[in-house]
Amino acid sequence: MKVELLSYTQGGEELIEYAGRVCHRSKMSGDSGKFIRWLIGVGHLSVIEHAVATFEFSGISRVCSHQIVRHRLASYSQESQRYCDTSEFIPVIPDSIKESEAGHCFYDGVMIIKALYKQLRVLGVSKEDARFILPNATSTRMVMTANLREWRHFIKVRADSAAQWEIQAVAKEVLKELYQHFPNVFRDLYVRFLVDDTGA
Repeated sequence: MKVELLSYTQGGEELIEYAGRVCHRSKMSGDSGKFIRWLIGVGHLSVIEHAVATFEFSGISRVCSHQIVRHRLASYSQESQRYCDTSEFIPVIPDSIKESEAGHCFYDGVMIIKALYKQLRVLGVSKEDARFILPNATSTRMVMTANLREWRHFIKVRADSAAQWEIQAVAKEVLKELYQHFPNVFRDLYVRFLVDDTGA
């Protein structure tokens, strides 16, 4: 799995402060961090929608991508199984079974499906129809763009210990990247999901 930040709003925290100060008819103070943290603390989150970030996720399973696209306030572009030949896909195998007899069984099953997909293509079946046989373990790539309010929601829901392991890992990588560029917007979530996890 790879999580890559492709683009983000430059000067995003200054923009957020400006929008917040328009709402409160106050002047820019030079301490945007304190003001942004106050806005988030009181639940005034509309102002953080002015800044956006775009990520690419690669090497994730279709299981994970199906969960990601349930976040509706975002824009997505995903590798198409209709247009792309998927003969050489690399399966995503859960760590919980990877080095066990169950993991070997899982891998063998996926390899059988992979061979069947290739055979269907040789028999002239179109990519759009052959894809019906592909498993949820098929790896995929996608690009996701969302504003910072939606990224906060995504992280709150998906970095939580109740979330599925793969999307938890994605959400935590997203959080690491966003914290570097928007530390005041994501400080509370960074502490909650990364500092508390590591004991740092």
